[in-house]
Amino acid sequence: MEAYKEDFIHFMVDCGVLRFGDFVTKSGRQTPFFINTGNYQTGAQLRRLGGYYARAINDAFGLDFDVLFGPAYKGIPLSVAASVALSEDFGTEVRYCSNRKEVKDHGDTGALLGSKLADGDRVVMIEDVTTAGTSIRETLPLIRANGDIQVIGLVISVDRMERGQGTKSALKEIEETYGLKTASIVTMQEVVACLYNRDYNGRVVIDDEMKAAIDSYYQRYGAE
Repeated sequence: MEAYKEDFIHFMVDCGVLRFGDFVTKSGRQTPFFINTGNYQTGAQLRRLGGYYARAINDAFGLDFDVLFGPAYKGIPLSVAASVALSEDFGTEVRYCSNRKEVKDHGDTGALLGSKLADGDRVVMIEDVTTAGTSIRETLPLIRANGDIQVIGLVISVDRMERGQGTKSALKEIEETYGLKTASIVTMQEVVACLYNRDYNGRVVIDDEMKAAIDSYYQRYGAE
């Protein structure tokens, strides 16, 4: 595993973004782990987060694209942070864009926030975690309604590696349904490999009991 991935996993733990216990996902699944990017709350945290995303974007898609699109609401700070990091770390200027939940009819009107989209734009979408692909289904038509736009891929922070609406993972379903390449900074398999029975800051984050709970979860909800 690359060093930046291990660093990112520890970063999530430090920020309280990656937690282990007893949670319920939006889809109603009871899960022993939870990822909440809303817990990135400071400028320093967002700068580091943007850097991890920028590295994953470069690894998966390269830098030959025009717009980083973050679906509202959590995708808004993600698109901003990652576009700043792409500029500072890779010397690449990309525009950021997000959608509004409610269309604005005065001042800066329309359904988009940030850069406008235009014919010929190549777009990478950025999200926190995808379990059912709901925001992709909602925002892809909005993006494509703005012209001849190529959406080349989607990057998320953590691939939960669980079933979407069928037996395949949510990311694999998105790839097959929309023809998009998908990528993540890390997968849950990498998270477990990094943390299981390893001391981090004086404690073991994933012990035998938690590992058993995670294994049980994937026996029930793991993707093919």
